[in-house]
Amino acid sequence: MKLALISDLHANRQALSAVLAHAESRGVDSHALLGDFVGYGGDPAWVLDQVMRLVKDGAVAVMGNHDSAVVRGPLPGMRDEAREVIEWTRSQLRPEQLEFLSQLPMMAERGELLFVHANAYDPAGFEYIQGRLEAVRSMHATKARYSFCGHMHEPMLFHLSGTGKAGEFTPQAGVEIPLLPNRQWLSIPGSCGQPRDGNPAACYAIFDTDQGLLSFQRVPYDADAAAASVRAAGLPARLAERLVLGE
Repeated sequence: MKLALISDLHANRQALSAVLAHAESRGVDSHALLGDFVGYGGDPAWVLDQVMRLVKDGAVAVMGNHDSAVVRGPLPGMRDEAREVIEWTRSQLRPEQLEFLSQLPMMAERGELLFVHANAYDPAGFEYIQGRLEAVRSMHATKARYSFCGHMHEPMLFHLSGTGKAGEFTPQAGVEIPLLPNRQWLSIPGSCGQPRDGNPAACYAIFDTDQGLLSFQRVPYDADAAAASVRAAGLPARLAERLVLGE
């Protein structure tokens, strides 16, 4: 099975369209959606329609902090511009979309695979995995061989040996990485809808579960059109600028 790992869509219609088309061209036959379907971007209803369609077809989906904020209220640390978009987003969604968000699980497991937005040790706290320390803490919190997380808007890959030795890789787009079965792995595919590593191209990853191969992908898309959607919605101009700059 080829599994597309897509996270932090952030209501970006153009980026999600490009990623789904790219994944289909690579023979992907299943999807895991790692949260933050809304927030920041100008097309939350359209993006949620795609997420709901994929879930109906068998995709895994988990709740992100922006999804939670729409239906449960924002956490205290959420920035003002994010809060503003949350309020606007709530007004754009249909009742069935709000119900869908409210029912999303914090984590999902499929055999040796674990899917969570932020981390496995406190999924509802939405703490960031910023480096090896948090990654190891998350891997210690689960018996899953392979963990897939979002929340961080940059691609990352960590591993933990049976003797407790931890390491990390700097992912290179398009390069297949063998995830050796004698280690635990934690993969962060980066953000589809709002990359923050200086490259505006959308991020996602493909995991070939049969061969144990993971590849991080970058997909160019019409970031100017996505930025125009943000401006047309009357959302903070800085959010439009970030899409074009990849920050």
